[in-house]
Amino acid sequence: MTRFSPISNCLWPKTAPPATLVADLADIVETDICIVGGGFCGLHTALQLSREGKSIVVLEAEEIGFGGSGRNAGHCTPTFHHHSLDEIRKLLGSSRGEKLIHLQTTASDRIGDIIREHDIACEWVQNGYVMAAPTAGKLPSLRAKAESYNAVGQNTEVKDADEIAALTGMRGQHGGWFHPGGAHLNPMGLARGLATAARKHGAEIYVKSPVLKAERTHGRWTVSTPRGSVRATKLIYTTGAYTRDGWPKLSDTFKIMRVMVAATKPMPEADSVLPSNVTAHDGRGNILVYKRDAFGRIVASMFPRMFATREKMLDLMSRRLRFHHADLPEQLEWDCLWTGELDMQSRTIPRLYHLDDNAVAVTGLSGRGVPTGYTVGQVLSDWANERPADDLALPLETLSSAPAYMAFAPQLALRGFEARDRLTEWRSGEEMRPW
Repeated sequence: MTRFSPISNCLWPKTAPPATLVADLADIVETDICIVGGGFCGLHTALQLSREGKSIVVLEAEEIGFGGSGRNAGHCTPTFHHHSLDEIRKLLGSSRGEKLIHLQTTASDRIGDIIREHDIACEWVQNGYVMAAPTAGKLPSLRAKAESYNAVGQNTEVKDADEIAALTGMRGQHGGWFHPGGAHLNPMGLARGLATAARKHGAEIYVKSPVLKAERTHGRWTVSTPRGSVRATKLIYTTGAYTRDGWPKLSDTFKIMRVMVAATKPMPEADSVLPSNVTAHDGRGNILVYKRDAFGRIVASMFPRMFATREKMLDLMSRRLRFHHADLPEQLEWDCLWTGELDMQSRTIPRLYHLDDNAVAVTGLSGRGVPTGYTVGQVLSDWANERPADDLALPLETLSSAPAYMAFAPQLALRGFEARDRLTEWRSGEEMRPW
């Protein structure tokens, strides 16, 4: 358990509707499909397949949403942060790339539909997402981004400095990219709501049920937990960064990177910080992304620096927020600080692994939890429905270990992004952002 940060530090379980699932698996059960992992990927898959009449069992080692799904920053941005759309097409091929692009770029709207259909209480707000332009030189790339996303059916636009200031309250920006489909939410509320919805459609969900092993005999899988087992025709692993020992070497397919998320105490200034209640991204390489929750907190996330203390990272986050919002108090009062683990791999898009006959796994979401969890759920549902491999939005791959350099490359890249940002601001004569 020392591998994972404590979820007790996280805001979301405290403000989401209470968890209702408490029973572990203490029997032998039969099912069509066993899903290992009670986060967004597993729960979207369980909901989709149970609605179609499949019998589903979900096994979660801890509690629903224990992993990245319950402790992320709560942003739902239907984009590919690390790749342009053309790069996705090159990575996957034109046909498969278009399928994945369609799923990802429509994910936020589809999640909104699910939330409304199942009356999920999760602080859902879909007022848009802003990626700011801290320098004028950033605007051409944002215009290209708008053009590419609009070409696949989105309705995004690049707004000028005054419009971005009106949307976000941020000072010192040269404009920004506005995506009206962006949303934010309480992610633990969504996870718990998805579990409730899947159960209403017949899915069986067990918590405190870590998978010890999976064995295939007579054409069926036997999935063992400490006090029970599941016999299933198909087996799906969706454990991501929180993978343990349920399948040999599955945890080797990614490297862990941590993200820092913090929430202030409720504060009246939160309304003026984000007057349109959008999600804001400050446009820098080591991103600062922030929103406000339903109770008047500012919830912000960024990547921590190696060896930096908790106090130094909170101070940097405070200074970066105050740089954009001069009316914030000199001393921000932070209510919660937590970290989440990301399952990073070099392509930074999810990887679908063929484990054995009728068994697959997905890892490598690389920090794109809320919309990508829905997208992966659709891919896994297609696989479970025996759609031909060539028609899946992700290729089926042989299980392979992540390159060793992924243990340090993302952190080195962040330092490079920070240096590049500093140089760009200096060359353009901009006021230097907090460092």
